[in-house]
Amino acid sequence: MREIVFDTETTGLSFSGGDRMVEIGCVELVNRVPTGASFHGYFNPQRAMPVEAFNVHGLSETFLSDKPCFHERCEELLDFIGDSPLVAHNAGFDFGFLNGELGICGKPHVHGDRMVDTLSIARVKHPGAKHTLDALCTRYGIDLSQRTLHGALLDAQLLAQVYIELTGGRQITLGLAVDAEPARDAPLQAPARGQTRPMRHFAASEEELARHVSFLEKISEPLWGKAPS
Repeated sequence: MREIVFDTETTGLSFSGGDRMVEIGCVELVNRVPTGASFHGYFNPQRAMPVEAFNVHGLSETFLSDKPCFHERCEELLDFIGDSPLVAHNAGFDFGFLNGELGICGKPHVHGDRMVDTLSIARVKHPGAKHTLDALCTRYGIDLSQRTLHGALLDAQLLAQVYIELTGGRQITLGLAVDAEPARDAPLQAPARGQTRPMRHFAASEEELARHVSFLEKISEPLWGKAPS
């Protein structure tokens, strides 16, 4: 299953109030495993950058002044996300800005059925705890050392790791691939109800037997060599 984890940075909190998206970062997961594929873009919002927003993401009007407007990269973004589910933290906010920008471009909105909100998942899984991205990264031991400011692509990469942990961690890949013969050290899985586990054979090799004999010869006065009293 293909999913896209994404994050946005904006000029403020309200698209309907005149705020615009200035950055988007997307990373691709297939079967909850990052593929390395990503989409990243900065956009000229064609409006002033409030100091409150600048303090969050550090994207100034000067920096964004030579960047393309959203409509110039809209098709490229849509090609990347395709029809995959879209994962975001507090997803309603990011969907609001994404759909707002798509509407300006005359494109259909991304339907809410495709929305996966990691904030909602975290609230159910960890009730009463902090559910910020930073707090969840700390909970799951995800490195935050590069996150000095909010950045859409970095935050999407961090969120992808959080999402994997929230939905089962690395264990989700178990059982995706089936070998013709199980590896000797492969973990046993519980049999289904009503079934018995097939017998496994643990025969020592000739080398292991020889090493065992050599080890026993080094033991002086072994207990098993004494006659019972």
